[in-house]
Amino acid sequence: MTNLETPNPDLSTLERLVGTWQVSGEATGQVRYEWMEGGFFLVQHFDLIHGDRPIRGTEVIGHLHPFGGRRSADIHTRVYSFTDGQTLDYVYDLTGDTLTIWAGQRDSPSFYRGTFSGDGQTVTGGWTWPGGGYRTSMTRMGSP
Repeated sequence: MTNLETPNPDLSTLERLVGTWQVSGEATGQVRYEWMEGGFFLVQHFDLIHGDRPIRGTEVIGHLHPFGGRRSADIHTRVYSFTDGQTLDYVYDLTGDTLTIWAGQRDSPSFYRGTFSGDGQTVTGGWTWPGGGYRTSMTRMGSP
């Protein structure tokens, strides 16, 4: 087994998410992103309302690296929902100013796509899935 001493460099693209964000639009609340010790994982804490439904939980974002195996090419996540006990998997990609989060696997028909503003203080976009979706904006609270 190889000892990985440094995180995959593509994780550094997600540095733009670090901080606390106010969410508005068709879902409201706050999300906070922070690095775990070592820099191999980014953690999102979320406390949102969508419709009349509270959505609270934690998401761990990084590369899959099974015991004895190789690190995944994509950045994967696992969401732990405190409000309904679900565990949900996603794939993250941040290219340029566009953040894409696919539900389940890359190129899924269910995905979030958002765009960072020029100053990096807002992200505007929405979730899309077959037959539905919703729009939101995130505004950074304070400095990153």
